Amino acid sequence: MSSLKVTVVGAGIGGTAAALALLQAGCDVHVYEQVANKTEVGAGIQLSPNATRLLHRYGLADALRRVAVKPSHVEIRRWDDGRFLGREELGDAVEDAYGAPYYHFHRADLLSILTAALPPERIHGGRRCVEVVQTKAAARTIFDDGSVIDSDVAVGADGIHSVVRKVLFGDERPRFSGNVAYRGLAPADRLAHLNLAHVATNWMGPGGHFVHYFVSGGRFLNFVAVSEQGSWDRESWNDRGNVEDAKQCYAGWHPQIHDILGAVDETYKWGLFDRTPLSSWSVGRITLLGDACHPMLPYMAQGAAHSIEDGATLAVCLTGIAPSEVERALVTYETWRKPRTAAIQLAARGNATTFHFADGIEQQKRDAQMQAWAGLSPRRAAIFGFDAEQLQAAASFS
Repeated sequence: MSSLKVTVVGAGIGGTAAALALLQAGCDVHVYEQVANKTEVGAGIQLSPNATRLLHRYGLADALRRVAVKPSHVEIRRWDDGRFLGREELGDAVEDAYGAPYYHFHRADLLSILTAALPPERIHGGRRCVEVVQTKAAARTIFDDGSVIDSDVAVGADGIHSVVRKVLFGDERPRFSGNVAYRGLAPADRLAHLNLAHVATNWMGPGGHFVHYFVSGGRFLNFVAVSEQGSWDRESWNDRGNVEDAKQCYAGWHPQIHDILGAVDETYKWGLFDRTPLSSWSVGRITLLGDACHPMLPYMAQGAAHSIEDGATLAVCLTGIAPSEVERALVTYETWRKPRTAAIQLAARGNATTFHFADGIEQQKRDAQMQAWAGLSPRRAAIFGFDAEQLQAAASFS
């Protein structure tokens, strides 16, 4: 068993999942989070079998099942009249095919499970990383209170505004995608008259799309409403939005969308930024994970799943090695992860266009392709069937 000392910066979904994987690999891992008590604002998240199989191996199957919603399928609908354009099976069909479920969660529910699974002495809140330094024998993490931690490995799992990434590779210039998302939660009892099933629904229309699904065991309906906008200068998950503004973005869309928007008490507005895949994730004994190195537009529902995959692969690469072998192990880690995450990033970028076609020839071709979908989608096999702990598996998406 490895006895490597590992510092993880960031106690979000990616950082906590990585810590669980590293603990199981025998590492002496500690997680440092800048806020005293890490929380998630109201938002849903989708986890496919490539992530849930890993969390089951960490012993979390029962805890996940208690708070998850297991959707029976995903359906694509037309923006104005609600006509069904396509359907793909999820539910039991996906679990039978890939050996793990497809789940919908409230982000806070999932983070609570991951955090509770870690021994409390392994998580340190109120510790904001301000610097990481590569010394001759260690990765040194420096915090705003002046404290210093030396470890064999330092992992930046500190999200889209990663301090660790900035220290390693300098400032970046993300590109505004032209898309803005309103998101929120509606209590299910306010929408009982719609008789909504436990499915994932994506309404596609000119200049936008609207996704909704149940979370928190079915107690809330989560929505993500994406529309096109000319400019945006702030990248945040937590900017307050206005429900009436969101309704205006969907003027003329199906009444069900307006019923959902009318059932929420608050909404958040999120400008979506795109990034070119990084050429490298690591310097010496310091590496990156999740949104810190491969933030994804949310059009493949794979951002959190790939953060969890990162942690699993990293743990495999660090298992049973000596401190002197760390740098070589981190090269292996990013060699296995980068092609897959880059392919998903690019696929999500493509969906930003495909989902928003105005009515016309391109939209008609897209709809005809979607109407041919039925049953389990072979397009998903390379995503859902991937096992991040098996390094001999194909590292690419396609």
